[in-house]
Amino acid sequence: MTALLYLLGVVLFVGAILVSIGLHELGHMIPAKKFGGKVTQYFIGFGPTVWSRQVGETEYGVKAIPLGGYVKIVGMLPPGAEQLGETVVDADGNTATMVRKSNTGMFTQLISDARAAEWELVQHEDEDRLFYKMASWKKIVVMAGGPSVNILIAFLLFLGIYATYGQRTIEPDAGAPVIDSVSVCVIPYEEGARECEPSDPRSPAYEAGLRPGDTVTSFNGVSVTGWDQLRTLIRDNAGGEAVIGYERDGEQLSGTTSTTVQARPTSETDVTLTQVGFLGVTPTSHLEVVRGGPIFTLQQMGEMAKDTVTALVTLPVKVFDVAKAIVGLEERAADSPISIVGGGRIAGEVTSAESFPLMEKSVFLLSLIAGFNFFIGVFNFVPLLPLDGGHIASAAWEWIRRGWARLRRRPDPGYVDAAKLLPVAYVVASALLVMGVVLIVADLVVPMSLGIQ
Repeated sequence: MTALLYLLGVVLFVGAILVSIGLHELGHMIPAKKFGGKVTQYFIGFGPTVWSRQVGETEYGVKAIPLGGYVKIVGMLPPGAEQLGETVVDADGNTATMVRKSNTGMFTQLISDARAAEWELVQHEDEDRLFYKMASWKKIVVMAGGPSVNILIAFLLFLGIYATYGQRTIEPDAGAPVIDSVSVCVIPYEEGARECEPSDPRSPAYEAGLRPGDTVTSFNGVSVTGWDQLRTLIRDNAGGEAVIGYERDGEQLSGTTSTTVQARPTSETDVTLTQVGFLGVTPTSHLEVVRGGPIFTLQQMGEMAKDTVTALVTLPVKVFDVAKAIVGLEERAADSPISIVGGGRIAGEVTSAESFPLMEKSVFLLSLIAGFNFFIGVFNFVPLLPLDGGHIASAAWEWIRRGWARLRRRPDPGYVDAAKLLPVAYVVASALLVMGVVLIVADLVVPMSLGIQ
């Protein structure tokens, strides 16, 4: 039964992500067709075709590797210099524009080959339907449609969660912190909850004589009035001496120890690990539930956006650390990124966990799917080719340049040639491919685990 539940969680998660990919591509295709563009292919996945069907001028299908999708919009790249284009007539009498290849250098050759491949699909009757000839704002709408759909999916899922189940957090009780539990030993955060082993050092709190039920009243001579204050004092103390005043059964007592330094999450919402002072106590707490509608959801997603941008900036470094974990040079960090494979494994772990009620399982899976969609949406807005954001940036620059020329009554500067950025696109695509492979391998070799039963 547990294995079946695990498989169910994996299937539900992967299926939801594939549906999200399909909707992402619809976000590109629908406005492209609405604006008169010609879409010849709509596929989910990459690699060999598993199934396809021609409907009108568009081929719809599924490919073997379910790690993305694409729509083929005719005329994404302009022909470049006029002398490179020529009109030819095939055996059936159809006319088409061909772009001759150039051999003047490696990058020039790459660009020329891409143009030639692009224009092999262009027929004479397509001249007014080419993507690069669309108004700049239309190109922005088409390219922004995909990631916007992912963000909309995330918004609707989070809205459903926040409006019904609510945002649930464990908050420390008000007033001077009462100790709920004391760690007997120091266990690295990355190893999760496990039993103490003989080789584990005793925790500073245990050595100081602190026990559950004690009320902490001072830390190094500073009067303590709340858990947040005590937590800050402990973290800032690093590995220094700590004199802790506490009350037990109405008696004022004191204990002396030295806090130890450990990698811990920066905050409750930021899981980035930082070296801070560690004592080994948790306070008594209560469950706090906050429910909200669209505005509340947008506020929460705004915070998520900040965290996502930070994660994107540090992504190459974190993936490199994951690569080191694969070869055994270090432990995989608890805040390391995961691939769709890792997401599937976590979904299976939660679904099969006996300690999780059905409601919590459902909310977790929905949150996981929403989180992946939100990341995919924000990631695709990064202004680098081949990501959607690269095409958006190119169209926006074209819009600005043409508008500036009109204001100055200068000649139209023409279309922005996105093909000239293809060398950058190839470098970015190669980097993304390498990072994707590293994360998939890591999720198979050194997978992340929530440590639940």
